[in-house]
Amino acid sequence: MAPELAGKMAAKAAVAAAKPATKAYVTFLAGAGDYWMGVVGLAKGLRKVGSAYPLVVAVLPDVPELHRKILVSQGCIVREIAPVYPPENHTQFAMAYYVINYSKLRIWEFVEYERMVYLDADIQVFENIDELFDLPKGHFYAVMDCFCEKTWSHTPQYQIGYCQQCPDKVTWPAAEMGPPPALYFNAGMFVHEPSMATAKALLDTLRVTPTTPFAEQDFLNMFFKEQYKPIPLVYNLVLAMLWRHPENVQLEKVKVVHYCAAVSGLPCRSYEFRSVSGYCLHSYGWIGHTWSQGSKPWRFTGKEENMDREDIRILVRNWWDIYNDDESLDFKGLPALAADADELEAAAKKPLRAALAEAGTVKYVAAPSAA
Repeated sequence: MAPELAGKMAAKAAVAAAKPATKAYVTFLAGAGDYWMGVVGLAKGLRKVGSAYPLVVAVLPDVPELHRKILVSQGCIVREIAPVYPPENHTQFAMAYYVINYSKLRIWEFVEYERMVYLDADIQVFENIDELFDLPKGHFYAVMDCFCEKTWSHTPQYQIGYCQQCPDKVTWPAAEMGPPPALYFNAGMFVHEPSMATAKALLDTLRVTPTTPFAEQDFLNMFFKEQYKPIPLVYNLVLAMLWRHPENVQLEKVKVVHYCAAVSGLPCRSYEFRSVSGYCLHSYGWIGHTWSQGSKPWRFTGKEENMDREDIRILVRNWWDIYNDDESLDFKGLPALAADADELEAAAKKPLRAALAEAGTVKYVAAPSAA
């Protein structure tokens, strides 16, 4: 980053910090696992690019106090939220832990902010994206998802090779199958406007909507179908795009990387395709895949499917460069944490660094397109 640009960003951030924020980034954290590391990395990443806005962390009650203190020490605004559960007897998802993701709906209750940009904890920001707060109001902004991963294998899109990332490659057969599916976004990053009215509508609608394998992502796509406006891929590069649609990716221009990738191999259960209120949704049933734990930088080994690529290794290294930059990117506004927190972070880093080193230099392996 040029010194002049860095200086301007720092000045903008200082001015914003002097008055109550009406805009903010927001992420979500649950449980006592290691995802707090992702949030710390995200906080440092936003600081590195000179964002003018704070990072709010919506935490469930089961997030340990020690993890909360670590986040506060990194300048995060920690807000505890009540869990949101799906309707009774509707608890089958592509991944069992998806059930907790409905709690993300609580961020619409953060009405002290007029606009927020949501980012999953396994995301890193490599260029300033504050311009997203200036998008025209009244719309829901997010990046289109890809239908080529095996997570979509139960849908008509996957079965005929249709993907909204390359709609001209396989044309949707409207004569045989009716209108094409509505545009579908990845809910790991989106721009929204908090509102108690919207929050109530979301929860009321959830009570009468059949749950689907992709939980809140399917639900948000249905709810905001009419308000959705796609934004460029640079604002949420899911790792699978690197091997599914490399023609759409200019890595040097990407601002936001989503360290998320699917791995095939789990047995499937029965499923069927459903439509709710005219919107095509996934249906009940387990899908034959799981998420690659190695796609998370703090768990990376380079040994899992599609993780043995040079571009992936570079992106993981870039994440660690930000996470490990304690001197310049640690938040300076609060006293240092107690020794036990330092020991926890050091203990977490040591085996992960070793795993990263063990992965070594990896070779580029192109995966065939499913489209």
